[in-house]
Amino acid sequence: MQRRHLFVTALAALGFSVAASAQTAWPTQTVKIVVPTGPGSSLDLIVRLMSDKLAARWGQAVVVDNKPGAGGMLGLDVAAKATDNHTVAIGFNGPTAYAPFLYARTPYDPAKDLKAIVMTTSQANVLAINAEKVPAKNLAEFVAWAKAQGGKMNYSSLGQGSSAHLTMELFLAEAGLQAVHVPFNGSPPAAMAVAQGTADATFMVAPALLPHVQSGKVRLIAISADDKPDSLKALPSLAEGGYPKVVSLAWNGLVGPSAMSDAAVARINADVNDLLKNDANVRDVMAKNGLTIVGGSAAEFRRFIDADVARWGPVITKLGVKLN
Repeated sequence: MQRRHLFVTALAALGFSVAASAQTAWPTQTVKIVVPTGPGSSLDLIVRLMSDKLAARWGQAVVVDNKPGAGGMLGLDVAAKATDNHTVAIGFNGPTAYAPFLYARTPYDPAKDLKAIVMTTSQANVLAINAEKVPAKNLAEFVAWAKAQGGKMNYSSLGQGSSAHLTMELFLAEAGLQAVHVPFNGSPPAAMAVAQGTADATFMVAPALLPHVQSGKVRLIAISADDKPDSLKALPSLAEGGYPKVVSLAWNGLVGPSAMSDAAVARINADVNDLLKNDANVRDVMAKNGLTIVGGSAAEFRRFIDADVARWGPVITKLGVKLN
């Protein structure tokens, strides 16, 4: 009896071990990362910078799928409704934290349907203007010029309800300005609109703007946080320019469906963190594009999102920004 008991116990232990191993083996198929903006955006840059490196680590292909639209909600909805345990998206402020305050209805509930995996970067938005059309060389001159336009100034953004959009709306309210919002699907076309002069100004993160700055078509005026990356240290913050309430960060990170396995979350988090901390190429490209690396645990990312909801929810309500 004792031998039989030991044999059964050993089989049970072996079965448990095999089951546990099967549960923790991830990935077992192609991994899809949805980018809710177009090619050339800062989100696209981040994902494509890491996708091949992650594929090499995981032994599975990593497919990058750009799905811009609906202020980023189109792409996030794909991740929220995924059932294959191998689909994630890179989220950002708008569709991950702000959407419930901006829209009467959303295709998913960010708090219930999305699981935080790992924060990638967090960076301030920069105020950029068309260098030929707008004569301002600093923030005070820009405000004076904008007031003289009598509400005819327009500004581009990378999408409705994005950090870029709301940062500008907050700035306009604080500065007593009026302007027309022209949203685009992603930062590259929004930056191009400023470079071409079809938009007077914009707020967004630096990557899509830098080629136009180098060509002399776009001028950077200010930055929306005191904590600046080395490549943007020369820019004054909006607080330094007399607008201390206009502080914003455009953050991003990987999220998956709420049912995504703990094993998948742990593997993605560990490998992305390792690339962010230890891969020289990743760190160098991020720095050159004005992107500040964050990383950290999934729980820390969840707390950060919740804190952003708590901060910006009342601001959005006060500004009265509502989208269809």
